[in-house]
Amino acid sequence: MSTVHPVPLARRSLAVLLEGQSRSGAFVASPAFPVYGYAWLRDGAFCAHALDVAGETGAARAFHGWVARTVQAHRALFEDAIARVDAGGPAAGGAERVPPRMPPARYTLEGTLERGEGAAAASGDDGGASPDEPWPNFQIDGYGMWLWALAEHLHGAPLPDALRPAVSLVARYLERAWPLRCFDCWEEWGGGEHASTLGAAAAGLDAAAGLLGDGRWQRAADGARARLLERFAAGERLRRGAEDDRVDGSMLWLGVPFGALAPRDPRMRATVETIRTDLAGPGGGLYRYRGDTYYGGGQWLLLTSSLAWHDAQTGAREAAIEAQAWVRAQATPDGKLPEQVTHQPQDAAMVAPWQDRWGPVATPLLWSHAMYLIAEAAVR
Repeated sequence: MSTVHPVPLARRSLAVLLEGQSRSGAFVASPAFPVYGYAWLRDGAFCAHALDVAGETGAARAFHGWVARTVQAHRALFEDAIARVDAGGPAAGGAERVPPRMPPARYTLEGTLERGEGAAAASGDDGGASPDEPWPNFQIDGYGMWLWALAEHLHGAPLPDALRPAVSLVARYLERAWPLRCFDCWEEWGGGEHASTLGAAAAGLDAAAGLLGDGRWQRAADGARARLLERFAAGERLRRGAEDDRVDGSMLWLGVPFGALAPRDPRMRATVETIRTDLAGPGGGLYRYRGDTYYGGGQWLLLTSSLAWHDAQTGAREAAIEAQAWVRAQATPDGKLPEQVTHQPQDAAMVAPWQDRWGPVATPLLWSHAMYLIAEAAVR
C-alpha cells in the first residue's frame, strides 16, 4: 500500500467522514461494503468525536440529533426491555441465550430497524451474520459510547432540552442492561461478558450523571466499574472476558477515552503493555485478539490508532507517531483506510472464505478514519 502524507490523509479522512454522513445525521459504517451499509452507534460515536476534534461541530451535532430522534422513535422498545429486566423476564437471558427484542446496535440511516430485526440472531464467534440473516444486534456498548461522545461534544455546556428525554431513556436502559450477557463490540458472543462493554457502559453512565445532574447514574457507573475490577482481573492486569484470560484491543478504551481505570493506573498500564506485546502484528499493527479468524484475523487500523491515542495521552509520543505511521502506510492511493489488512493474518486459510462470502475488506471504513483523526490530534 502507498504511504500518504499525514496532512493530506487527515484532510482525506475528514472528507470521508463528511461524505459518509447521511442527511439524517447518521454515519454509514462503510459506503462500499453492503453488509456495513448501516449506522452503528459504536462507530458513529467515534466519528462524531473525530469531527468535534477536527472543528466540524455542526456535523457532530447532527449525529447526536439523529441518535436522539431514533431513540425516541423506538421508545416503546426501550421501555419494554426495561420492564422485562425489572420483572426478571426473558430479557435477563441465560448463559447462552440472547434476550429477545432488545434495542439494536445498528439502525438504518433513516433510524428504522433493519429488515428481520427481532428474530433470533446467531451467537457464534464468526464475525457477524450474513447479509440475509439478522445481525447479532444485542450489544449495549454503543449506547454508552453515544452518551460519552455527547458529553464530550457539549464540553460542559447544558444539555439541550430536545436531547434530554433520549439521554434519560438511554441512561435508564444502560442501568438495567449492563449486567446482562450480550454480544461484544465485535458482534461476537464470547461468553456474553466483556471488559470493553462494561467500560463503555460505565463511561455512558458517568456522562449521564453530568448531563442530567443526577447521582443515580454515577452510582450505576460505579457498579459497572466494580464488576469490571471484580470479574475481569487476571493477576496485575485485566482480561477480555470473565472467563477468558486473553486481552482484546478494545480494552485500550478502558483507559483512553472511557476512564474506567486511569490510564496510568498500574492495572491499566499492565493491560496496555500486554496488548502491545500479545497483539502486535509483524507489520506493526494490532490484532483484535488472538484466535481471530474474521478475514483471517488481520491487523486493525482503528485499534492501532487507539494505541497511538493512548500513548499520546500518557506521554509516549514516539510510540504514538510510529503507530500512526503504520496506519498511514495502509491507505489506498486515493487515501482510503480499510478496516484491517490481511497480508499478515493470524489464519491465512480464513481470508479467502470471507472474501468469497462478502468481497474485499471494507474500504473505506469510517471508524478507521475517525480513530486516525483523533490520534493525529492527540499526537500534535
